[in-house]
Amino acid sequence: MTEAFQADSADLDQLSQIIAKAFADLPPSRWLISDAEARQDVFPAYFRLYLEHVLVHGTIHTTPERDTAALWLPIPGEPPPMSPGYLPRLTAITWPWTDRFLRFDAALDAQHPVSVPHHHLAILAVHPRNQRHGVGTALLNAYHRELDRDGEPAYLEASSPASRDLYLRHGYLPLPNAPFHLPDNGPPLWPMWREPQHKFKAT
Repeated sequence: MTEAFQADSADLDQLSQIIAKAFADLPPSRWLISDAEARQDVFPAYFRLYLEHVLVHGTIHTTPERDTAALWLPIPGEPPPMSPGYLPRLTAITWPWTDRFLRFDAALDAQHPVSVPHHHLAILAVHPRNQRHGVGTALLNAYHRELDRDGEPAYLEASSPASRDLYLRHGYLPLPNAPFHLPDNGPPLWPMWREPQHKFKAT
């Protein structure tokens, strides 16, 4: 059985590589940078920005092998702003595609519900060699148990029909605005919401 535990700063380099590999060929990734070799160069440092942010403001779950990462942010109202150095670092990492990355951020922010406190699954990534072996499901279940215990909902953006269907099996439902598309006839994303599940009643 896969064990989930919290990552720390020593894990960030490896997890940034795992996320980059897992996300390399997703439709939003190809929209951000069309050239596959350039994505391989840019993505590890790009995803490290997110890992650093979530390490401060949320929870990163991983496995003993560090082959999976689930990034969760509690959203009591507005999402926590990225660090003051985010824009210059993003520009240095993603140039000359920075405008695409900024438009991607803006598109996600515009669709993100903020009226109800919740937890945002910002990223769930599994190394390609371990996908479809239940590793991601184990990390989901670990955090969902906490949400169900505390009566808190969750939100995410599914990046493909396959991931949408995975999250449907875990209690998420598409929001009324699903799917929305990235700019310039970009690929669809499915915003999804999960209410806490109360499967057991105290006796």
